[in-house]
Amino acid sequence: MIYEMNLNNGPFEKIKNGTKIIEMRLYDEKRKMLMPCDKIKFTNKTTGDTILTEVVGLHIFKSFNELYKHFDKISLGYEAHEIALPSDMELYYSLDEQLKYGVVGIELKLI
Repeated sequence: MIYEMNLNNGPFEKIKNGTKIIEMRLYDEKRKMLMPCDKIKFTNKTTGDTILTEVVGLHIFKSFNELYKHFDKISLGYEAHEIALPSDMELYYSLDEQLKYGVVGIELKLI
C-alpha cells in the first residue's frame, strides 16, 4: 500500500538526505492502517517535491515524552546543536490529541 503525507521543508530534506529516519505522528485512524513494508510518498509543502519511503517499523507510545526517550535526536530530525523537546510536537498535536490517540514513530528508509 502507498500512503501520502505532507511535510514541512526541513523534515522533508532530512528524510531525503537520510538523517531523519523517524517520522512522528499521532497514532490516529490513518496511522493505524500503516504496516511494515508499506510505502509513504511525502510531499514537500514548500516546493511540491516528493520522495518515496518504505515503512521499516512502527514504534507506538502513549506520548511524545516516551517516544523521545527511545530515539536519538538526529533520527527524530533535530540538528546536533539543538535541544530535542517532546513539547515541540505540541505545535502540531495538542496534549488532548496525544492522550486520545497515542503517538507513533514511523521508522523509514528512503527508496
